[in-house]
Amino acid sequence: MSDTIEKIKCLIIGSGPAGYTAAIYAARANMNPVLYQGMQPGGQLTTTNEVENFPGYVDGVTGPEMMIQLQEQAKRFGSDIRDGWATKVDFSGDIKKVWINDAIELHCETVIISTGASAKYLGLPSEQHYLQMGGGVSACAVCDGFFYRNQEVVIVGAGDSACEEAHYLSKLCKKVTMLVRSEKFRASKIMEERVRKTENIEILLNHDTVEVLGDEQVVHAIKALNKTTGEVLEIPATGFFVAIGHKPNTDIFKDYITLDETGYIVNVPGTSKTNVDGVFVAGDAADHVYRQAITAAGTGCMAALDAERYLASKE
Repeated sequence: MSDTIEKIKCLIIGSGPAGYTAAIYAARANMNPVLYQGMQPGGQLTTTNEVENFPGYVDGVTGPEMMIQLQEQAKRFGSDIRDGWATKVDFSGDIKKVWINDAIELHCETVIISTGASAKYLGLPSEQHYLQMGGGVSACAVCDGFFYRNQEVVIVGAGDSACEEAHYLSKLCKKVTMLVRSEKFRASKIMEERVRKTENIEILLNHDTVEVLGDEQVVHAIKALNKTTGEVLEIPATGFFVAIGHKPNTDIFKDYITLDETGYIVNVPGTSKTNVDGVFVAGDAADHVYRQAITAAGTGCMAALDAERYLASKE
């Protein structure tokens, strides 16, 4: 641990739309925010090739470009943007203690958690290749489904979110093939019935994804294994959607912050407040429903305003 302790009025842990928006508002309120970007500067949006549904970008924008613009806007108002990630916290006292990279100790009057959530992937080398290429692999149908209008896509998953995303894609795409890895859905009956009744959704139970096929740039098909018969199918598709869940990046807070059964931070309804005074949450670390850039940015604004009011109440 370092010998010196830095005192901070407003610490923002994590970047992305939530963190950067919180920094913009906090800086404009003279809270001198310090933001640590985390292990993935810019968050999940940096893996998104095109963003067309964020207001104000008439012609769309790439995820990385948008994050650079938000970062620069935060810097313009005086936000201190730094590399590094939080590795330990102690929220037991009035002063919130946070350690960065197991080396730097910070004592903070307020903390805004915007560590987000990470999409779970199958881990196939081909899946990761096309994800990095931006050539047809996605974990967000609402974000990217628009790019596959009138095309054939494959989605893997068995829960409510997978059913919801498959149904959403069915309104845009010519055909949706749903790969369910077990012999039955994990989704609620009403969600399962919804996809079963949708004509252009084909459901393949007990099928594993073997490989994402393409020309090294874009996806052409998905290779799947029928675990009952051993038959290997090649399903034509230009898009492959992975809907097997998200993992909120909240493990280091679990000793102090109330989490739900899946690890998402529980906030006071209608606010960004957590169960710890002076600690606030923004973005996907608390949101397992919407998970959009615009909603994350909105909660970033809320967190900064809540933090400002908290500090004012202490004066």
